[in-house]
Amino acid sequence: MNRIWPWQDSPYPNNPHVWLRVLETTDVHANILPFDYFAGRDATHYGLARTATLIRAARQEAANCLLFDNGDFLQGTPLSDITARPESGWQGKHPVIEVMNGLRYDAANLGNHEFNFGLEALKRALVEAHFPTLCANAATRLADDPAQDDTFLPARVILKRTVTDSTGRRHRLRVGLIGLLPPQVTTWDQFHLRGRLNSRDIIEAARAHVPRLRANGADVVIALAHTGIDPGGWVSGMENAALALAAVPGIDAILAGHSHEIFPDPALETTPGINHKTGTLGGVPAVMAGHRGSHLGVLDLCLTAAKGRGWRVHAHRSEVRPVSVYPSKPPVEPDPEVSATVSAAHKATLRLTRRAVSKTDIALHSYLSQVRPDAAVRIAAAAQAWALSKQIADQPEAELPILSASAPFKCGGRAGPLHYTDIRAGALTIRNIVDLYPFPNTLCALRLTGAEVLDWLERAASCFHQIVAGQTRQPLWNSAFPSHAFDTITGLHYDIDLTLPPGYDERGRALDPGTFRVTNVSHAGRPLDPAAFYVVATNNYRGFGGGPYAHPRPDALIYASRTLVRDLIAHYLRSHEITQDSLAPNWRLRKMVMPTTALLTTGPGLRRHPEDVRRFSLSDLGDTEEGFARFEMPL
Repeated sequence: MNRIWPWQDSPYPNNPHVWLRVLETTDVHANILPFDYFAGRDATHYGLARTATLIRAARQEAANCLLFDNGDFLQGTPLSDITARPESGWQGKHPVIEVMNGLRYDAANLGNHEFNFGLEALKRALVEAHFPTLCANAATRLADDPAQDDTFLPARVILKRTVTDSTGRRHRLRVGLIGLLPPQVTTWDQFHLRGRLNSRDIIEAARAHVPRLRANGADVVIALAHTGIDPGGWVSGMENAALALAAVPGIDAILAGHSHEIFPDPALETTPGINHKTGTLGGVPAVMAGHRGSHLGVLDLCLTAAKGRGWRVHAHRSEVRPVSVYPSKPPVEPDPEVSATVSAAHKATLRLTRRAVSKTDIALHSYLSQVRPDAAVRIAAAAQAWALSKQIADQPEAELPILSASAPFKCGGRAGPLHYTDIRAGALTIRNIVDLYPFPNTLCALRLTGAEVLDWLERAASCFHQIVAGQTRQPLWNSAFPSHAFDTITGLHYDIDLTLPPGYDERGRALDPGTFRVTNVSHAGRPLDPAAFYVVATNNYRGFGGGPYAHPRPDALIYASRTLVRDLIAHYLRSHEITQDSLAPNWRLRKMVMPTTALLTTGPGLRRHPEDVRRFSLSDLGDTEEGFARFEMPL
């Protein structure tokens, strides 16, 4: 039986009030089934099918319930990135949208990754949705007044719902929604969006649209904000603006996302404006539900009626419910209806991804990507350089040296201890290619000076903590940086000196302009010339300034393609053998002058590669509570 309120102790036992339960999923990234398409095995700790079991339970607990998705739902696994594309041969509905329809979502906000395949692909998917989709700060035309922008999707909507109060009386409630995403989307997907879509600052858009929701009669206003929680103050154009959004008058609740974190997190301390105990940002009730369907966000709002002033939020409770509590409890069971909905698409995806492409004579894994030249990264870089050399053969830049930048994508982090590439020697399939390069990035090229290339390397080297020579078990990797921020550049040889402080923080802000961690940089046996020009092959995300990297000069871009990098990798591997000799190392961590060790946190799967454990003289220190393996590594 449905309950009127979600927990026993009501703050208003004698006054009529409404408990409104708001459920959030975010950053699902097309992880519907608990199945890892990259590794080809079942997954225990994520998947919207598992989250759906929590959704159904949460709905049973409360009489008045709304379900929202907060963006990045359409991209992220072969189910969506390969099968759902027209050229795959799949004839059914979009599997992600079909599941969301079945779960009866009330609305969804767009995330930045919704644009990865271009506007036409996005429109084809959204036309199937039985729920409204929103985005207030992405527009086909910007006006002087943000409220007059021609937005790509509706900026805001008011949902009219009948709710039951604590006495059993029914009321008509008008729930106002606004959708927001990082304005950087038009930079990151510039190739698809240039000249077609513009973006606004999150706060600027919210200040324009929230008052209009109120003027149009919204009793409650909820911000579906695909943005993380930056503890700093508001800066125009900021990527993670959830805390700053709390200061916009008229917002009653914030659903955050994008950064793949959870909020509130009982394990974290409260900091100014960010209260994990009360579940508030700047005093506003908020929730953020992890990623890949790892958690369900549950935000309960207690609404009371005031004469002539409509409904007001007077109490709340915020929590995130995990689908898996490792290792103390088994994960919740997948919802059978969701599993059945995508069964045919799942089988089609397996058929597509099991097609053989090439073979490798060596194992390809990412457990040591942060301490040695990674084979998977070098394959991507080699494919980029190979493809680019053909594309610019008739351009003046063909005379310049071609370098290639790439980064490790699967190195644990918030995705957990199983989120690593681990491919055995032997046949390479489409699944393996997607595992090597999981993002739908496209190839582009920049014409840069040697000095700009050196700055690129310094930003990458800032991912490490400073190491003190002579000390032991010092943390090596700064977890504020995602693994994909660590670009390495093939075509060069160089050392990284970790005794020096980092030059940049995780947002690309200079810390010490005089720091030069990267040393002995050479090309073709000669020192890199800061004044000379080089062509750097990279992906569109980095080429347009994504991550903690400098935005390139307007005239630096010399080539941009619609071809996915992972498709280029497949083409490259059909004509190139992967052997140890073909992937010679090009960078190293500089050896310390006295005995020094660091702590390397990586996936437990490294133990399946004892030859690499021996090669780096690693000492096994066991596992963390989260399941990561810890090794002591001499430097």
